[in-house]
Amino acid sequence: MAWKSKTRGLQVFDTELSADTVEWCPVPQWHHILACGTYQLQKGQDGAVEESVTPNRIGRLYLFRFQQQGALCPPLTELQRIDTPAILDVKWCHVPVSGQPLLGMATATGELQLHMLQDTQDGHCGLDKVSSTELGPERLALSLDWSTGRGDSSAIRVVSSDSQGCVNVLGLTETSLTALSQWKAHDFEAWIAAFSYWDTQIIYSGGDDCKLKGWDLRVGPSCPTFTSKRHSMGVCSIHSNPHREHILATGSYDEHVLLWDGRNMRRPLSESAIGGGVWRLKWHPTHDHLLLAACMHNDFHILHCQEAMEGSEGPCPILASYVLHNSLAYGADWSRVSLDSPPPASPQGSGEPSRLQPAVGGHLRIQYESPTASFDTSLEDEMGRYIPEPTPQPDPRSVAPPTPALDAPSVSCLLASCSFYDHMLHVWRWDWSPKEGGTQAGKDQGGQDQATGNTAAGAAGQDQATGNTAALAAVVL
Repeated sequence: MAWKSKTRGLQVFDTELSADTVEWCPVPQWHHILACGTYQLQKGQDGAVEESVTPNRIGRLYLFRFQQQGALCPPLTELQRIDTPAILDVKWCHVPVSGQPLLGMATATGELQLHMLQDTQDGHCGLDKVSSTELGPERLALSLDWSTGRGDSSAIRVVSSDSQGCVNVLGLTETSLTALSQWKAHDFEAWIAAFSYWDTQIIYSGGDDCKLKGWDLRVGPSCPTFTSKRHSMGVCSIHSNPHREHILATGSYDEHVLLWDGRNMRRPLSESAIGGGVWRLKWHPTHDHLLLAACMHNDFHILHCQEAMEGSEGPCPILASYVLHNSLAYGADWSRVSLDSPPPASPQGSGEPSRLQPAVGGHLRIQYESPTASFDTSLEDEMGRYIPEPTPQPDPRSVAPPTPALDAPSVSCLLASCSFYDHMLHVWRWDWSPKEGGTQAGKDQGGQDQATGNTAAGAAGQDQATGNTAALAAVVL
């Protein structure tokens, strides 16, 4: 029996400032809580960036509650907004600290802030800032990760990367962070740093020098355990699989997602050209083979990685794509909230195929600022041709994933994603279930039906002619 993959938008929220990071709370009893961070470079009245020694970057942290209340009620409720320095990453600690969820935040002032979720007098909950730690002068904190990815609450640590190319490791004492080590890991911006959740003495980092590196804290940071140049552009996303030991996913401005076996970093298990710089990757919290990718100028995609993890060569097929954002796709995350009820039906023929399926192969021309104000890299050559040029690899959209077993249960997931210039947060659901009758899936307004292995490409409301070239600065935000 064929399976049907369907995405449906549930709610859209205007964050006012450019949205770049979103994270559902992983702690039980608080799975319905969502945090979203924003980043804005201040501009003058003429629209130009304010000239100063230190550019003024502002941000705002939002807190939401998700509650299913019927088809006519918006499920997302804003609980709190906090004005902060510009935010580049937010991550919840996977385990409670002092009995409460703890949110880490990387800011443009080079700080790591910790905010604790507390009950409020009105019966809701809110975030209280409990500590702030500076990584060093004249730097932006670009990413952070917790050592608690598999629920280990002993010796909790945080790793963070910064705009000076450094990796920083900090230990958690009660509700404050203490610096343990810092070292120069990359020649340019260190866009990402992450723990191996199976051995938290192992750290991975990726930078704008196109290098992916491994580090063993037991040996010390004087020399990486490996250096890979398999990515051809800056490495900006890394995530350790919390369900499968040794499995690592990395993404880059080169528009490729690579899967690795940590025991052999000379060659990836799989290489998938999915289009768009891969800014964030998130493994599903319970399904070990599902990987969510935020692909900047090419939307959000869900990859099926089962066969790749088992040693089958070839790209990971795309199960579904969410294409309703109108700007750079940055933040994305899976929720642990259970969606037991089926999605509501939509009238036949209510979709807008011309908006949901622009021509495949086009790119959107985008101009944006560097967060470090240090350099910009054009992705066009002298002839105006887009770089990187498409590589002759199988398109993940054309690769059919394996058909689940006849008795396999349907999959229904709640997700959140955010986009930059249109400052929008989307909450949406994805359903993957056996398809009853027929071979052609219809379109639904605010969502899309997709036959397994064939997903829509392009963003809603963007007119893109086939063969358009594009420009994209390799430095984000």
